[in-house]
Amino acid sequence: MQGETERQGPSYGRVATMTVMVLAIVGAGLLLISMMRLVLLVFGATVIAVLFSAVARRIQKWTRLPRGLSLAAAIILLLGIVIGIFYGFGAQLVQQFDTIREQIPSALQAIQRQLDAWGLGGPARDLLSQGSSDMSTIMSRAGTYALSIGSGLSDAVLVLVGAIFLAADPELYRRGLVKLVPPKAEPVARKAVDDAAGGLRGWMKGEAVAIIVVAVLTGTGLWLLGVPAAIGLGLIAGLMDIVPYVGPIIAGLPAVMLAFTHSPSTALWTIVLFLIVQQIQGNILQPIVQKHAVDVPPAVLLFSVIGMGLMFGFIGVVLAAPLTIVVFVLVQRIYVQALLGRDITVATDKVKGEDQ
Repeated sequence: MQGETERQGPSYGRVATMTVMVLAIVGAGLLLISMMRLVLLVFGATVIAVLFSAVARRIQKWTRLPRGLSLAAAIILLLGIVIGIFYGFGAQLVQQFDTIREQIPSALQAIQRQLDAWGLGGPARDLLSQGSSDMSTIMSRAGTYALSIGSGLSDAVLVLVGAIFLAADPELYRRGLVKLVPPKAEPVARKAVDDAAGGLRGWMKGEAVAIIVVAVLTGTGLWLLGVPAAIGLGLIAGLMDIVPYVGPIIAGLPAVMLAFTHSPSTALWTIVLFLIVQQIQGNILQPIVQKHAVDVPPAVLLFSVIGMGLMFGFIGVVLAAPLTIVVFVLVQRIYVQALLGRDITVATDKVKGEDQ
């Protein structure tokens, strides 16, 4: 009888241990979900810190300055570029965006007249009236949105300061992350952290080129077509290129609507322009981007953007691509290669091989 009790004792102990572990994992998951906005802000700071470090590494390579001075120069350079753009083109950009805001109603009217000519005015009018009602609701909540903008600015300052701290001593945080895993897993953890940083660096290199080229091509094309606010629309197109697949559509909508203020043919040529720019982006720029970045399957990237946007709004959409890249390489390195033991080449290893 005593032997049977002794045999059952360890079994109950294992069940209790497993129950506590499951509850701890569930609790940690719920806590992580409740703090997801903070997690996204930390990830945003990490992305900017990687950018600061990458530029600092280039400056250090070219000038042989100590890393601290190189990092300070990188931060001043990047912030100076952003401030210089707003200082040099700020008034013009504000005027361009004011033009967009003022021209939208007449653009909608032009679209409505054209749809009436095609016999499609009834359904479109219902849709536009619903949109006008929604716009009135949005304007009535302007105070709430102003508070949200203020919160967004405070978040941006927090992310910037956090990025500076992370970039100042990245090895400190790298060692801290590695120390969270068992000693046997430390080599894999080091590789995983390096993979994440390498994937982010590659993504930023490619996107920097793509943003500039798309903005210049779109702005120039719209200016040649005579579309109002061509510079502002080109800037929107370049910035929205950060959002895969969905971004060009969002950027193209205001451009097409404004083109209708001139004529339907101008709107048609605007659509053609965006299609041509996207062909250039997809067939010329994208191979250059993928040479330095992680080649994530298109469907994974698309659904990631949609899912992050539905769950976390604008900040989720902006961070969807870099977060997907990080998760993709971590799954390859930790789960597929280390845990499953599959003989695969991690995406960042391919990028390193092509860059060498």
